[in-house]
Amino acid sequence: MTGGRPALWTSRHLDLLVENDATTAPAFDPKALPRILPGHDLWDLWPVQEEDGSTALIGGGEVWMALSAPALGHPEERHDQARIRLIARNDGGWKDLGNAFADGASPGSREWSGSAVRRPDGTVSVFYTAAGRRGEARPTFRQSVVETRLRRFSGGDAPAPDEEHREILRSDGLMYLPADEETGSAGNIRAFRDPGWFRDPADGRDYLLVAASTAWDDRFTGAVALAAARAGAWSLLPPLLVAQGVNHELERPHVVVHGSWYYLFFSTQRHSFHPADRAPTGLYGFAAPALTGPYRPLNGSGLVIQNPSGQPDQAYAWLVLPDLHVTGFANYRSPDGGELRHAEAEQARAGFGGTAAPMLKLTLDRLSTSVAPG
Repeated sequence: MTGGRPALWTSRHLDLLVENDATTAPAFDPKALPRILPGHDLWDLWPVQEEDGSTALIGGGEVWMALSAPALGHPEERHDQARIRLIARNDGGWKDLGNAFADGASPGSREWSGSAVRRPDGTVSVFYTAAGRRGEARPTFRQSVVETRLRRFSGGDAPAPDEEHREILRSDGLMYLPADEETGSAGNIRAFRDPGWFRDPADGRDYLLVAASTAWDDRFTGAVALAAARAGAWSLLPPLLVAQGVNHELERPHVVVHGSWYYLFFSTQRHSFHPADRAPTGLYGFAAPALTGPYRPLNGSGLVIQNPSGQPDQAYAWLVLPDLHVTGFANYRSPDGGELRHAEAEQARAGFGGTAAPMLKLTLDRLSTSVAPG
């Protein structure tokens, strides 16, 4: 974005997409992975971070958050029951700390992805997506960005929550379409979710990146919204990036500063492209000399990590950490590489991972990247 104009991700960029070893994650067997939360599906993981972006050490270890739901029925139904879970990570092992918030504390009926940062007083600010409305009879898809605070946070036990959950951002209906649909399903709704907290080292100010939607030819198209903290409130700014008619869902946007460059990453799925399967499910990225741009696509096309061609839905929801390790979750593995999200519940459940995927490691060289096992 320069002078308020967002970068555009276009078909011209996707025409440059090349599948090669540098952008392909190794294959893995989800059944061989440790189940972090037995009896629950776990997805969309993120660590509590320090204000400089690094992963916080609390009580001698790391504390992570993830979305969770009981591992019952069709895996796609998990989005209608999602809660944020706290997990302690120490010496490579995981300890469940339970739900982050008390029942009914969120203004939504479900809790979707976000980010968390430890403050100088030891409390943890949590930014997350409130989906639907508290107490609704059936799930709706209104999305807003909420902030709350976890207090007395030691990392060894569940923290004491601050029960004030404040809505700090909602789509404005001008730059960003309202995400307020009454009916829909995951992957087929407008977006205003996944707030990613970021402090810009250039100006010391706090920002949020949000997965959003803008209008495009009577449809909606994906965008990365930006909001800035000013005088204790958050203000929406023009988007950093708009997928100009090529994709409607740029999920979990986040920025990592490396070598004086700003790397903007997001995840999207193959069925979110226009047309579907125009490009693979993957982690995509752009780079710029400053937070507000001008952004250029990594590797020419924007593709940073894709799943192996034989298992196109193997993993999803990647998050790049400041040390360039990349976390994601084990999604679907099909015996024939087919799409399982529309399969019968028993078949889909048999192929679903629902736990952390193996860690990866990125190498960044200006506008070129490569991935390796982490």
